[in-house]
Amino acid sequence: MVRIESATIREIFDSRGQPTVEVDLRSGSLMARAGAPSGASTGSHEAQAFPHGGVEEAIRTFRSAVAPHLVGRDPADQVGLDRTLRELDGTENFNWIGGNVSTAVSLANAKLAALAANQPLFAFLARGSLPRKLPFPFGNVIGGGRHAVGGTTFQEFLVSSQGPSVAGNVAANCRVHRRVKQWLMERYPDQSLGRGDEGAWVARIDDEAALSLLSSACQEVEADVGFLVRPAMDPAASEFYRDGVYRYPDRALAPEQQVDFLEELVRRYRVCMLEDPVEQEDFAGFARLTQSLGASCMIVGDDIFVTNVERLRRGIELGAGNSILIKPNQIGTLTETQAAVTMAHAAGYSTIISHRSAETTDDTIAHLAVAFGCFGIKTGTVGGERLAKLNELIRIEEFLREH
Repeated sequence: MVRIESATIREIFDSRGQPTVEVDLRSGSLMARAGAPSGASTGSHEAQAFPHGGVEEAIRTFRSAVAPHLVGRDPADQVGLDRTLRELDGTENFNWIGGNVSTAVSLANAKLAALAANQPLFAFLARGSLPRKLPFPFGNVIGGGRHAVGGTTFQEFLVSSQGPSVAGNVAANCRVHRRVKQWLMERYPDQSLGRGDEGAWVARIDDEAALSLLSSACQEVEADVGFLVRPAMDPAASEFYRDGVYRYPDRALAPEQQVDFLEELVRRYRVCMLEDPVEQEDFAGFARLTQSLGASCMIVGDDIFVTNVERLRRGIELGAGNSILIKPNQIGTLTETQAAVTMAHAAGYSTIISHRSAETTDDTIAHLAVAFGCFGIKTGTVGGERLAKLNELIRIEEFLREH
């Protein structure tokens, strides 16, 4: 029987140049490694990435209080390991261990178990016949909010190409990204053009202008490739909701007006996915948008659900949303991540697994997206740490064709 023989942790750096952690678990000649990312726009109910004292304190705590409880464990007991992490931490949001540490440990353990079973991680987690449905990529094209200072009020304007192959979808998303750059340079020649945390273009234009430009690029590429290429949006509305209103540069919208505004944008521009359209406690606003737009658009909860089954259960009961964004380090363990996916699918919600704005080159979420049968994977359009996940999906697609 395979046992964990050593557990080590190190400080690495994410795509913002900020420190995070990476964990190695070893058993004989087998070694599994997982890193954990961080977000800028975070839900108030999600796991705390690191304890007070930051990465250095997290590493000290891991070495003194966590690693000794890992050595000797059977990595096939994922549920038991994740329960141990919760018990060791003793807080609701991993305030002592740090959610990034628990996530890295949990995912590294699953990888070690897969290696011991001589299976790819996605196949090992699927626990049966190989999955055949691969997720559609959602990639950021125009950015603002917390991800891109000086850009749009909405945090992300995305593209989702939904053709028959991963490689074709990734290529179509990249074409939209390049086309938008060309048009921004032509239409706003006096503006400097930058890129935000996730590789999205940053320009001083308003939200509707950004969506209009993206929608036109999607239509052009869709006509060329012959499959769906649609715009999507993540306003990250909690980030500009203050004192009971949504604050834009030129106006303030009451909650009811925010819903009306978004309904108009979704219908006018064929938006296929709307994430975090209202602030994270407004279940009623989510429910209204789901009722009015849910037949043709994914209404996705991120900050409102934070990959947490209790928050999701409340949303299901109220009809708030029809989709959930899945981020393992929001909740801290693989077991709890999978529980949220299972609950969502049982309720008819679709799932999109997601990167974070400050990413590493770890590609584990590509395997989780396939194993869990997620509709989509949100992991940027360009950039090495983003393409690491998409390129792994291409490899998985190739594996499935050969088996």
